Amino acid sequence: MQRRSRTLTSDSNPPQGDTVPARVEEVSIEKEMKVSYIDYAMSVIIGRAIPDARDGLKPVHRRSLFAMWEMGNTHDKPTKKSARVVGEVMGKFHPHGDASIYDTIVKMAQPFSYRHMLVEGQGNFGSVDGDSAAASRYTEVRLMPYSEALLEDIEKETVALVPNYDESLTEPVVLPAKIPNLLVNGCDGIAVGMATKMPPHNLREVCSAVIGYLDNPEITVEDLM
Repeated sequence: MQRRSRTLTSDSNPPQGDTVPARVEEVSIEKEMKVSYIDYAMSVIIGRAIPDARDGLKPVHRRSLFAMWEMGNTHDKPTKKSARVVGEVMGKFHPHGDASIYDTIVKMAQPFSYRHMLVEGQGNFGSVDGDSAAASRYTEVRLMPYSEALLEDIEKETVALVPNYDESLTEPVVLPAKIPNLLVNGCDGIAVGMATKMPPHNLREVCSAVIGYLDNPEITVEDLM
């Protein structure tokens, strides 16, 4: 079995001068790779790549919608510059660069990317042929009524809130989601050792299936279909 040496500093014996007290710990390469791989894979799966089944959203989507909701950027109010929304999301909830945030907002505003759009956009948001959207300083956005149904009652302690990245604000773990968004809009994601791609489904049929399951938890797939 291959092994490697890992040197760790000892907190109980602080370094004096150029001497750094240390201990050598033998670690199995196979064990270390297994543990590190699983930790990294779970971090990617939970942290950014795979949508949550409860609201059908990845963290960047959820944070973008929540930030727009907190800004009052709803469907019945004037649109706001995309650059302003991106800055709000990045500054408060998702400090991982503006490009990924704007790309997410653009996709949520494309009728060819979502069966039910989550964001209403004004300006050039790209095309089905692969044309890029205009820069965020040129486009404007606001929430769609559909996405507001995912956010309604969030202020009534319907879902758990956790501290944001710098613990200055709180953000929802998941949206209340009155609509089974995962089934209705579908999803796709590529993680580490895992991938998913679900097609969208008709909203009326999904709601009928949910009601049927509530009325009869033992309902068969044939009856649902």
